Amino acid sequence: MFTKPLFRFVPDNTTFAFMRARYFGLVGSFLLSAASIGLFFYPGLKLGLDFTGGITIEARTQGPADFSKLRAAFAAAHVPTAGLQRFGAPDDVLIRLDAQASPAANQAMQRQVEVVLQKAQPGTKVLRNDVVGASVSSELLQNGILALVISLAMIFAYIWFRFEWQFAVGAVVTLLLDVTKTMGFLVLTRIEFDSVMVAAILTIIGYSTNDKVVVYDRVRENLRKYKTMPLRSLIDLSINETLNRTLGTSSTVFLASVPLALFGGPSLSGFAMAMLFGIAIGTVSSIMIAAPILLLLGEKRLRRDVAAPASKAPA
Repeated sequence: MFTKPLFRFVPDNTTFAFMRARYFGLVGSFLLSAASIGLFFYPGLKLGLDFTGGITIEARTQGPADFSKLRAAFAAAHVPTAGLQRFGAPDDVLIRLDAQASPAANQAMQRQVEVVLQKAQPGTKVLRNDVVGASVSSELLQNGILALVISLAMIFAYIWFRFEWQFAVGAVVTLLLDVTKTMGFLVLTRIEFDSVMVAAILTIIGYSTNDKVVVYDRVRENLRKYKTMPLRSLIDLSINETLNRTLGTSSTVFLASVPLALFGGPSLSGFAMAMLFGIAIGTVSSIMIAAPILLLLGEKRLRRDVAAPASKAPA
């Protein structure tokens, strides 16, 4: 009973003809990415403190926080809060304020907030107090974009070195489509985009790349094994051969991220939600986007001696 896996997502030796739906997958993916790019410009990402600058204060009240009383206290003290919300437990409060003109003004604002909290709900403790200036937030945003660009360039170089340029182009184009869709998801869900989200996107890129390399590696092996098989049929065969591994790996990472999304609190739930979406998109794109792009680019180059397939792909 231990010689075979106890559970498989699909039976062994499947013959799904994935490449029959290649144009549907490509057109649908490009349309979703185009819509995500539009959402990126309007209404745009909900940028976090890391990229906008400002003051974030986390506090814990004695007993459940009375938000109506807190808002009235801040209004009476003429403290313009950019955000006042529950943070995890009923007695946890998250306060956001715009950055002030100088470090001294930021410190004065922080002290004033602490005074208002004590007056509104005595015994309140400040758990965290962060200030990010405008210049720092601008530098963080530039560094985040640079990290994404460098990661994609290094992936392109690695896959080109290990495989052929057709594989590299297919992988990077697919990753760009995955990233744009993830951005659109963040816009729609209004998850705050901060340095943690940059880490989430880099993690999604790494996972998605690994998923695509598994499929590409099997394609390369089969190119050597089946010298006369048309590329379309060969790609279908390669995807079917790696399908259980692809679904198994994706499900493992997906299930590991679910508890973070449910119980991780505001600091981790956004990261986990982005991961869940990115894993689902990355898995689908490995089959329906990366493989069709490879077929379009390599049909006349990877198999020069084989005519374009006239027969049906595996049914």
